[in-house]
Amino acid sequence: MAIGSAATILAWRARPEPGSKPLVALLVAQSWWSTCIIFKLRAPTLDAKLLWANLAWIGVVAIPVAWFLFALEYTGRDEYLQPRYVGALSVVPVLTVILALTGQYHDLLYVRPTGVELNGVVLFEQGGPWFWITAAYTYILGIFGMIPILGLLTSDAVTFRGQSAALVVGLLAPWVTNILFLAGLLPTSGVDPTPIAFSVSGIVYLAALTQFRLLGTSPAPNKRARQFLFDRMQGGAIVVDANDYVVDMNDSSVRILGVDSTDVLGAPANEIIPEYDRLPEDGALPGHLTIGDELGGHPYDVVATRITNVRGTPIGRVITFHDIGEHLRQQQRLEVLNRVLRHNIRTETNVIYGYVSRFEDDENARTVKERALRIEEIGKKGRKAIELFDKTRDRTEPKSLQSLLDRCIESTRDSYPKATIERSHPDEDVAVAGLLRPVFSNAIENAVEHNPSETPHVWITVEVEGDTVHVEVADDGPGIAEYELAVLEDGTETPLKHGSGLGLWIVKWGTDIAGGDVRFTENDPEGSVVTIEVPVLSRDAQVAPSERSD
Repeated sequence: MAIGSAATILAWRARPEPGSKPLVALLVAQSWWSTCIIFKLRAPTLDAKLLWANLAWIGVVAIPVAWFLFALEYTGRDEYLQPRYVGALSVVPVLTVILALTGQYHDLLYVRPTGVELNGVVLFEQGGPWFWITAAYTYILGIFGMIPILGLLTSDAVTFRGQSAALVVGLLAPWVTNILFLAGLLPTSGVDPTPIAFSVSGIVYLAALTQFRLLGTSPAPNKRARQFLFDRMQGGAIVVDANDYVVDMNDSSVRILGVDSTDVLGAPANEIIPEYDRLPEDGALPGHLTIGDELGGHPYDVVATRITNVRGTPIGRVITFHDIGEHLRQQQRLEVLNRVLRHNIRTETNVIYGYVSRFEDDENARTVKERALRIEEIGKKGRKAIELFDKTRDRTEPKSLQSLLDRCIESTRDSYPKATIERSHPDEDVAVAGLLRPVFSNAIENAVEHNPSETPHVWITVEVEGDTVHVEVADDGPGIAEYELAVLEDGTETPLKHGSGLGLWIVKWGTDIAGGDVRFTENDPEGSVVTIEVPVLSRDAQVAPSERSD
């Protein structure tokens, strides 16, 4: 009794944590049953013993209901704790208490209540038909309450495993005792020893409250959070079973398909999901799917993901819909911009260059020519930036690091023949993302282009450490201006705070896309150092045939 009271107080103080109120009800019901049994055994008359035996039924029938409600709320299924559900669960317990208090008028709960008053120690009742209904109801609620608790025994959190193990032991101790008593396997002279087993439950529950933080931390948010994320995720998601029937769908999928979830749950998936029969068992639908009419339709990427049980057997699939309308529009804009940069700017600069060539070779003409070439160079880098983002969608294959650097160095030497470019050669060649070519190219070209010396000097150092490649490009130029570095650090430009070109942006963007990192530091005694760190994709650095023709 003392242990149970201590556990009850701790559970009461934990309100309103999930499961606290049902656990208090459970512990109070156990204490009530135990108290009634004590008074029953000490009652001096048969009528008094019968009274306490009948009152004990209040605790007896309250325990399974409280246990079931606790299991639901503790594991995040509190949507079933609404009054109508609690009322439905209480029908059998209420009828049982009524039948117990009116037992002298019927034999539904007890067939033959008999008593032995000698020394006033024993009272024996033979169960009637309703007794066994109540017993079955008690064990059914116990089993259904244990199912979600048992699921936590495999939780990744040690705390939840300890909590669930304690709860299972706390249930099994009185449960097994009661089963053995009803089967007549305990020599208790007709006295139900189940309340004695409550002492074990009390100790276990007290340990769970103090050692495993029962009610201090609970798995209740897990289920609700997963459901919340499923319902609120931006993309549509539909769950189908192994027989291709719709079993769940989130709010976005309801909006995308323009259906009512209550009407389609349980319906064949091929009647709900367009082109469902074209979907692979696991993977993406080729191309994209347009949902809606021709004028108001939206394009979606549709992906099927297989769901398996713990044995790896497929039990269903999740079909997801991702709106790619904005992506396609952005791709179209990039294609138009690429055309403008590739054709229009080059054409216009050629026209300017041609007209200027007719003028006298004075300083003004040379300035115009240099600016025209500068505009064409900006257009070229703009095209490189667009191609860089296009490659992220294509996921280009790994390419030889040494080959990429060789071509970048060769290209820079062709453009700046007076430049001296030195590089180190690591012991092994590795493969990196092919989209890094414009990254290395711009890092090397910037080191030469912005160096006012007639003979700029660039040092390229390559090191492979584990699964990371370090490419360091150092120069002896004036260094990178602080405002340029500030813009790169912020990751965005404004009308009042912007860089002077695209080269460094291409270095930063390309490195980020490749999953790497880039640092800009000062060289000693002068110049700058660009350090590019990217992951190794493969130790096999054989160059693909397509790479030779880039």
